[in-house]
Amino acid sequence: MIDRREFLGAAGLAALATAVPAVAAAPRWKPYRDTVAIDALGGTELVFLKPDDPGVPVALKALRESGLSAVMTNPAPYGRFWYTDEAYNLFKQRTDEWRQTIERYPDALLLVRNGEDLHRAKRENKVGLIFTFQGAEPLGEDVERIPQFRAQGVRVIQLTHNRRNLVGDGCTEPGNAGLSRFGHQVVERLNAEKMVVDLAHGGQRTIREGILASKAPVLIGHTGCRALVDVPRMVGDAELKLMADRGGVAGMIFWPYIRKQGQQTSADVIAHIEHAIKVCGEDHVGIGTDLNLTPVELTPEFRKENTEMIKQMIADGIFEPDRDPNLLLFPPDLNTADRFDTLAALLSARGHSDARIAKILGGNFARVMTEVWG
Repeated sequence: MIDRREFLGAAGLAALATAVPAVAAAPRWKPYRDTVAIDALGGTELVFLKPDDPGVPVALKALRESGLSAVMTNPAPYGRFWYTDEAYNLFKQRTDEWRQTIERYPDALLLVRNGEDLHRAKRENKVGLIFTFQGAEPLGEDVERIPQFRAQGVRVIQLTHNRRNLVGDGCTEPGNAGLSRFGHQVVERLNAEKMVVDLAHGGQRTIREGILASKAPVLIGHTGCRALVDVPRMVGDAELKLMADRGGVAGMIFWPYIRKQGQQTSADVIAHIEHAIKVCGEDHVGIGTDLNLTPVELTPEFRKENTEMIKQMIADGIFEPDRDPNLLLFPPDLNTADRFDTLAALLSARGHSDARIAKILGGNFARVMTEVWG
């Protein structure tokens, strides 16, 4: 299974969230329970827990209370250079384990393979898991692995993480070299295999060139607006507009990137959503929290481990050197399983229509996924 520190960075401190369940807020946006809601990056700790672990009931409760139809989640290793087939082999092992978890909890989870599965999950009150990569490292140098990955359940591949790989440059690479020739082959094969291209974490040129290379709409699944906070992890207006013009969707992230300094809150999430609507239009904006579904209990033990993790992220260049190491990865006022419902209510209070809110919560992602997958 994935190691603890890698999972904490991947899904927003999920392992620590299992200790004590938080009280979920009551639904506040009336249409929510009838809405297809999709988180374009997140996770559930169920995939890391043995059946007798005391955290299992907590995780199941969060799944039920979230009201989500699907969450895009990453069984593939990432976050470092992988020059051998280790990433490929780890991915195969983890997808087997994750499918076993889905089979173990059939009343709570299902594996999403097509657009109809998104609506099936809503009808059956389950959370669909959409398998993705954060970085194409498991491909190695072989695009012929793409149909293998599809057969194992992967439906979205994010081309890069923060670093450079064989496909292109991630957002922390100062060279900003863009999409490689191999990267163009990967995009072409993803299109042919009816898999979604995700450009989150890409460098500016990688994002732009990836949008132009793809014959199908792309996602920038979890990001924010660089016009509001000028850091490499965010996306500029020109790229957002180009993505939208070609039918894609950008998901707004919940991480500290969305605020220049200090702890981010729901107000910052909304600011990025509203800016993205101005640039892209309401048909091209979604949500990708990059957080685990289970709320976090803010214990002293949690805060200590969180601070150490943020310090390491600062040292790795993920956050700027002057960032407060005591920041939480999640907005404290959205630290509930039903955070999409809360956010919907806040958007409604600001005058956004129910139809627009439904698109942002998941309708836009469902449209692109269904168009690409069939």
